[in-house]
Amino acid sequence: MRNQDGLLEGYRRFRAERFAGQADQYRALARGQTPATMVIGCADSRVDPATIFSAGPGQLYVVRNVAAVVPPCEETGHYHGTSAAIEYAVGVLKVSNIVVLGHGLCGGVAAAFAVADKQPVGCFVGPWVALVANICGDLKGLVDTDRPEVLQKAAEHAVVRHSLENLMSFPFVAEAVNDGRLELFGAWFSIAEGELQWLDRETGAFERIPD
Repeated sequence: MRNQDGLLEGYRRFRAERFAGQADQYRALARGQTPATMVIGCADSRVDPATIFSAGPGQLYVVRNVAAVVPPCEETGHYHGTSAAIEYAVGVLKVSNIVVLGHGLCGGVAAAFAVADKQPVGCFVGPWVALVANICGDLKGLVDTDRPEVLQKAAEHAVVRHSLENLMSFPFVAEAVNDGRLELFGAWFSIAEGELQWLDRETGAFERIPD
């Protein structure tokens, strides 16, 4: 395996440093997890929710996929990994918050633009990002700019908003939200700047979180 030595050396540092200092916490976590927050994030290696939120073990329940997309609720015979994680988080773990975390320079959103333009992007990636391809395609006529990065960012924000809407298509999510047991949030992370933007539910705008 390539980079095996690097991975194993990282494991040894974990054992010597982090685990050694938090052994009691890990033993407690072995008896069960009670995270308050679920994060639905992108699989991008540069956007790790635990790092961004300075979270320790057991604090976040995280599911990551291409472009941090929440699919609509569908009860079919297909595989529904993200939907299963949402169901477990809300129904079993009883999380209080779900955060949909998008990010800048998202390759999944770029792939959605490609799908909107009828370009091939892969037999698995294509159907997945097709869930938000119409959103990206429609933005081309709505965002008045000749700068691709501005259009890309607008689409990344729009995908977060769309995923929040799709979350409410799950009956158990809608019930928990309406009962006041669950809150939904949207966020967007700038890789280059290390800055987080939070979705204002009243204005619909993403606002930078001050340092």
